Amino acid sequence: MLRPRIIPCLLVRDKGLVKTVKFKHGKYVGDPLNAVKIFNEKEVDELILLDIDATVENREPDFEMIRNIAIESRMPLCYGGGVKTVEHAKRIISLGAEKVAISSVALENPHIITEMAQAVGTQSVIVVIDVKTKSIFGKKEVVSHNAKKSTGLNPVEFARQCEAGGAGEIVMNSVDHDGVMNGYDLTLIKEIREAVTLPLTVIGGASSLDDLSDLISKFGVIGAAAGSLFVFKGKYKAVLINYPNRVEKQTVLNRSGFTY
Repeated sequence: MLRPRIIPCLLVRDKGLVKTVKFKHGKYVGDPLNAVKIFNEKEVDELILLDIDATVENREPDFEMIRNIAIESRMPLCYGGGVKTVEHAKRIISLGAEKVAISSVALENPHIITEMAQAVGTQSVIVVIDVKTKSIFGKKEVVSHNAKKSTGLNPVEFARQCEAGGAGEIVMNSVDHDGVMNGYDLTLIKEIREAVTLPLTVIGGASSLDDLSDLISKFGVIGAAAGSLFVFKGKYKAVLINYPNRVEKQTVLNRSGFTY
C-alpha cells in the first residue's frame, strides 16, 4: 500500500550541511554523516541530499561523499547536485543511492530524463522543479542554478513534460517558501498534483507537524519534505537534528486514515 512519506531534505555546501532562506544565506548546521546517523535512529522514511553548489560551480557529484552517506544510511537515499549524464546516474545508483535527482540538466536536455530512466529505471529518476514567483501578479516560473537563472517555463507544464519523458517522481521546491517556515504553497501543489499522476514530493515552508498534517490531509499519498523543520528547534532556531517519533507520525497521518 502506498502511503505518505515524511522526508528530511539536507543541503550540502563545501561538504557541510547548510540551511538557506529563499535559496540564499546558507547557515551551517552540521556534518552530513552525523545527521544521517541521527536520522537512522529515528527511522526516517526517506532522505533527500542535495549538493546545492555543484551545478553552479560546474562540478561533478562528490562520489566519495555519496558513497560514505549511502553506506551509513539505513533509509532510502535520493541524491542530487551536479548530475549531468547517464553515467553519473548509473554510478550514483551503484554506490547505494535509490534515487538520482536532476534539475538543470532536465531543463537543458529533456531527453536525458528518458535516457536515465532506461539506464537505471524510471523509479530512480527524480526531477526537482524549483519554482519562484516572478511577477506582482503571482505568476510562477521554473528557475535553476540556485534560482539565479530564469527559464520562462510554467511549472505545471514542465511537470507534465517530465512525466511524459519518463521521470519516476517530481520534487517541487518552492523558492519563495524556502526556509521561511510559513507553510507550503498549497495552491501550486494542487495545480501540479492535478496535472500529473507521478509520485509528488514537495519542499518549502513547513514550520510544524501541523503543516505536514495539513498537506497530507489535502493530498493523501504525497512526500512531505522539509529542511528547517528537521534541523532547527524553537523560536530561536537552535540547531537540533530532529524527526517525529512513531506516535507523532501517526498523529500527522490520522486525519488521512493512514497508519505506520
